[in-house]
Amino acid sequence: MRIIRSTESRRSETPAAVMTTFASPALGGATAPVWKVEAAAGTAGPLHHIDTEQVWAVLEGTVAVAVDGGGAELAAGDTVVIAADAARQFTPGPEGFAAIVTGPAGMQAYMPGKEDAKMTPPWTA
Repeated sequence: MRIIRSTESRRSETPAAVMTTFASPALGGATAPVWKVEAAAGTAGPLHHIDTEQVWAVLEGTVAVAVDGGGAELAAGDTVVIAADAARQFTPGPEGFAAIVTGPAGMQAYMPGKEDAKMTPPWTA
């Protein structure tokens, strides 16, 4: 058993959101990182890909999720499973949103057309 105290969580900020890591390979040795995303209204994330499946569970607020040309509006209590390599973009609703996210360790993100420039999001390491 590994316990990760709230004081050990990591906070990462991007122009679009704040990610708080609760468990990851470097934080508790988790093989499935778990983190919280918090995004304010008006801070749409970039269109990007992740090379593994991810699961997003919305805790608060609303968010528009665009995945491979389709889309859905999600609210607190909704969950979306996004396939590996699908193009995705999250646009917070008028009150912003918060979600818990997980996926396998080692996942890598990349921008459309830049598959050769993959990077591991720091909140998943």
